[in-house]
Amino acid sequence: MNATSGPGSAGPAGALLLCRADPTAVRPPAPLLREHLLLVPAGQEWSVLVPEGKPWREGAAEIDQVVTGWAAALAVGVSWPVLALWWDADRAGYTLASGFRRTVGYVWLADGTPLGEDEAMRTFAARLGLDPVLDAQALEGLTAPDPDADARARLLGLIAVLTRTGLALPAGLTPGEPADRLRSTALAHGAEHLEWSGWRDAVRAELDVMEGGPLGPYVRGPKARLLALAQVAAGVPLLVLGLRRRSGGWATAGALLLADGALGLLYDRLRRDPA
Repeated sequence: MNATSGPGSAGPAGALLLCRADPTAVRPPAPLLREHLLLVPAGQEWSVLVPEGKPWREGAAEIDQVVTGWAAALAVGVSWPVLALWWDADRAGYTLASGFRRTVGYVWLADGTPLGEDEAMRTFAARLGLDPVLDAQALEGLTAPDPDADARARLLGLIAVLTRTGLALPAGLTPGEPADRLRSTALAHGAEHLEWSGWRDAVRAELDVMEGGPLGPYVRGPKARLLALAQVAAGVPLLVLGLRRRSGGWATAGALLLADGALGLLYDRLRRDPA
């Protein structure tokens, strides 16, 4: 791998949310993040969300904490995983969120020095259903010392592995680019604006999609009530943790879980007793 100008040399921070689902599936739940986002198709059964703002500059939380909270909140209640890629002047990395399972991630210093654990890469490959031989070997290479690979090159290597799953990021939407450039590039590719329209409209749209799909049993009935209670139980400690650490990402994830769970219980009750 050849070194390229990346987070360590360019300096600006940025993030991308890669969703292993087509835009029609991503569109309903994404506004629940209460962020201005741009939605762009990214290959076969992949979509990319580009943040229009830079919330990691507004508080004490670092960019990895913010996007980890986004990925965890977005992945709850959907059948597809969310991969958050992030970078700043000092580091770069990813976080993979899938349902209620613990998020998994990896970090590299700006010069490409690996800071994560090999087990994280193996879990990453397993959860995305990657080839246990060819893809696993490629991922292992990203965890080995390489003086010619900086943080940007590491993330590009990760994306190269995912192209075998159908991922095809639009030209210019690549790690290491400034957030403003990512936004303008997404718009040039015809990105769809996703804006917050209030809890009622956003949750209704999400539940309507879920009820008609494979997650229908988890929207209404006993499984739905168990899922909603689990969301409430998981949301409260996350919200408290986020407030204590002044982490916008974890606070957002906790608030969304709590709100989703409460609304899920209410939705199920109204469906059972429409009067």
